[in-house]
Amino acid sequence: METQADINYNRIAEAIDYIRQNFKDQPTVDQVAQIVHLSPSHFKRMFTQWAGTSPKKFLQYVSLEHAKQMLTEDRATLFDTTFETGFSSTSRLHDLFVSIEGMTPAEYKHGGRGLQINYSFADSPFGPLIIAATPKGICYMAFEHDEALGLDRLQAKFPNADFRRKLDLLQQNALFIFRRDWNQLPEIKLHLKGTDFQLKVWESLLKIPLGKLSTYGGVAEHIGSPAASRAVGTAIGSNPVAYLIPCHRVIQSSGAIGGYMWGTTRKTAIIGWEAAKLQLDLQIKSDERHS
Repeated sequence: METQADINYNRIAEAIDYIRQNFKDQPTVDQVAQIVHLSPSHFKRMFTQWAGTSPKKFLQYVSLEHAKQMLTEDRATLFDTTFETGFSSTSRLHDLFVSIEGMTPAEYKHGGRGLQINYSFADSPFGPLIIAATPKGICYMAFEHDEALGLDRLQAKFPNADFRRKLDLLQQNALFIFRRDWNQLPEIKLHLKGTDFQLKVWESLLKIPLGKLSTYGGVAEHIGSPAASRAVGTAIGSNPVAYLIPCHRVIQSSGAIGGYMWGTTRKTAIIGWEAAKLQLDLQIKSDERHS
């Protein structure tokens, strides 16, 4: 059964999809509101409450020109520690509070035999999801409307593990990432099944700051394999942990959003939501300095 949060996100997603496909025409708020069958005032209020910014500003964040502008910024700063300076709480790099541990060869080879995996379902700003954890950390997170299908997909990843539907502390800590205030984020531990190359790519993704974007080639260069863009794309496409490992921050070199395991509209929504979040935090920080 859909929750009110799901219904709201579905309407927002429909609006974002329309904006994404028609941004060159700069649709008005009235036009987008009509598409989702809401009055302009109600739509603007709902959208601003969800995204933290107006539909008009969001339109800028998801435009091709905005993406190109971010990609042409000094690439040397994309993966460095510039965003650790503390001028915004949100600007901390993902890897300051997310750590990855690879599963042992035995756990990998034997499909999770001997692993106890707790799983649960939760709402997020981008729709319902399934999240699962071993005693060492989060092993899986995916946007999923169908709980039965979500569980089937999880079990297919670890066919020999023992599963229990239970929301544990590791899952709760991970879900805190969807809060708008990141000042009190706990450490998030990931326990992942992947090859050495995949783990290296996923760790690299953690270093792309919130509100910024990179390309497949940029990630390949960062891991020291500049000719491996295609392999990098494959590794990104097999990311088992939605949002926590920010594969949504990797786009095509042209500035086009590109594909996403959980849907291009959702990827666009996340990119715009993060850009709005970063700008809001920067504005708050600026206001504090001048107060």
